[in-house]
Amino acid sequence: MKIVKTAAATAAVAATVVAGALAGPSPAFAASYGGECGSGYGVVNSASIGSKGTVFLTYSAATGKNCVVAKRNSAGSAVLVEAGLGLNPVGSHWPAYDGGYFTSYAGPIYLNAADRCVDWMGRISGTEGGKRGTNCG
Repeated sequence: MKIVKTAAATAAVAATVVAGALAGPSPAFAASYGGECGSGYGVVNSASIGSKGTVFLTYSAATGKNCVVAKRNSAGSAVLVEAGLGLNPVGSHWPAYDGGYFTSYAGPIYLNAADRCVDWMGRISGTEGGKRGTNCG
C-alpha cells in the first residue's frame, strides 16, 4: 500500500509540473515608477494600460505640480507611447502631452493644478488607461 501512495504522490507532482510548463510563460511584471518626474515627486495615483503598462500620476508639494509618466511593462523595440494631463474636464485636447515611438516610457509631463481636479492618461499602441476628475485640490 505504501508503494501505491508514493507512486500516486509522484504522479501528482509530475502532473503539476507538466501542467505548469504547458500553461506558458508567466505574465510580464507590471511597470513600476522609477522617479522619472524628478526629485520630490511621489506617486498619488496610477492605472493599468491594459496588459501593456501603467500610467503614474505624481505630485510635488514643493512645486504644487502634477506629473504623468506612461511606462511599458518591459522595454523593447520602439512603439507608440503617449501621456496626457489636463485640468478636469479636459475635453479632446491634452494641455500637457508627450507622445512618440519610445522603448520604455512617455513623459514626464507637468501641470500646475492647485485646487483643481485632473484628467490623466497613458496610451501604449492604442490601449489606454487613466482617470478623469481625480486628485482634486
